[in-house]
Amino acid sequence: MIRCGPAYRRIGSDLPSGHPGIQTALASASGNGETILVETVSRSELFRLLPSVDELMRSESLAPLIAAHGRAAVVEACRQALEKLRRSIPREGDENELRLAVAALPRALAEELKAGSRFSLRRVINATGVILHTNLGRAPLGEAALQHALEVAGGYCNLEFDLQTGERGQRDAHVDRLFAALFADATAAARAAPDGAPSTAVVNNNAAAVLLALNTLAEGGEVIVSRGELVEIGGSFRIPDIMAKSGATLREVGTTNRTRIDDYQSAISERTKLLLRVHRSNFKIVGFTEQPSLAELVELGRSRRIPVMEDLGSGALIPLEPMGISGEPTVHFSLGAGVDIATYSGDKLLGGPQAGILSGRPAVIAQVRANPLFRALRVDKLIYSMLESTLLAYVRQQYEAIPALRFMRIPREELLRHAEALAARLRESCHQLQIEVVPCSSLVGGGAAPGWDLPSHGVAIAAQAIGADELLSRLRGNDPPVVARIEEGRVLLDLRTVFPAEDEEIVAALQRIDGNG
Repeated sequence: MIRCGPAYRRIGSDLPSGHPGIQTALASASGNGETILVETVSRSELFRLLPSVDELMRSESLAPLIAAHGRAAVVEACRQALEKLRRSIPREGDENELRLAVAALPRALAEELKAGSRFSLRRVINATGVILHTNLGRAPLGEAALQHALEVAGGYCNLEFDLQTGERGQRDAHVDRLFAALFADATAAARAAPDGAPSTAVVNNNAAAVLLALNTLAEGGEVIVSRGELVEIGGSFRIPDIMAKSGATLREVGTTNRTRIDDYQSAISERTKLLLRVHRSNFKIVGFTEQPSLAELVELGRSRRIPVMEDLGSGALIPLEPMGISGEPTVHFSLGAGVDIATYSGDKLLGGPQAGILSGRPAVIAQVRANPLFRALRVDKLIYSMLESTLLAYVRQQYEAIPALRFMRIPREELLRHAEALAARLRESCHQLQIEVVPCSSLVGGGAAPGWDLPSHGVAIAAQAIGADELLSRLRGNDPPVVARIEEGRVLLDLRTVFPAEDEEIVAALQRIDGNG
């Protein structure tokens, strides 16, 4: 018979089978057929064994934690740890086991504080093949944009200071000049730019740009838009809702699949303040369809002295046809067609930081800047620095310097070579994993280029001991996390969105998984 203390209960008589004290006693017992008795203490007696927060904080073992994380953080961690222990104490329990748990508190607190002090926003490896993955931050920024942001943010800068005059300047000036250079060819014709080259203003995202433009140009009046363009973008961005918040009244014309220029003409009244075209950037309508050309809409607007606005959404600055993608209008085309104002995103097809961009006639953009909402929605020096660097790459036609464009332009043959090289390394070091190079399809994402796939290659992985869902979860638990997708029961790493420098981290992550079984 093995006795563990002065108060005993026979195992199997009235103690729950999963009781932690029983686990400890059984683990230490030797021989067969022995009667094992464990000491049990009432719950109230066990509570008295728990130290107070003050007692813990006076412990020498917590001094390094207080120095590293601050007193307030350690106090909160102590409270949570003690409350967790209190909740885990059964009606009756093993005193020795609880004493061991209390003794292990400093180590548990250290691990919890370490995890809690880690950044929540982290770099991840995007192996999904979705280039503009909204959940993963959309467009990755180029090296030059990051360096320029670091230079500007590390000290003071001339955000709103004119270095020539020594007077207050305008923050949009840093990018307006580059937009003007990019759009010069699109607005050369007098009909496209009756009052000069286009001007550009920047706010925090495209939803804000649309809201600001509608509020500036149509508050208190009606905005005519085709019923087939009342879109909803991810995150519940709905054109009718934005319209209502802007103070303008929506006037639908046409049908879901067919709208003619006569529909706009018939709907114009003395309350009409704006004609709106919305690019259906995240879905297609095919079959029996009709839509007036942008030139027709602009001609109608000018004949009736009503401004025309186009919400482009994705913001392509170069044609995507050479990449195998059609149907995405460029900002150049819209401005060249003569729209008074175009709105679009900075972090989608443009490939820069999150921003909402408004480009159009100088008089219209001046109205936008004069709107009190503009100050509420404007962006800071970091966005301007990264956007300026990205636009400079466009001006210089250095498209490879913009990661999103580079990913879209990677030839399939190059992706195949990348996949074969990565697969060879994995086969050498991960013997419990089944590795295969497979063809796959990538997506542009970000609500852009709906219906268009980019042919790609990837590495399909299956594990002998765990399923695809568990393997995917373990990859997400890596540092850095690896985010992939499942196809045909295997984890697929689509290499179109994987930077070559990330191969080492992917191999290390799978080696750890392979070693742990």
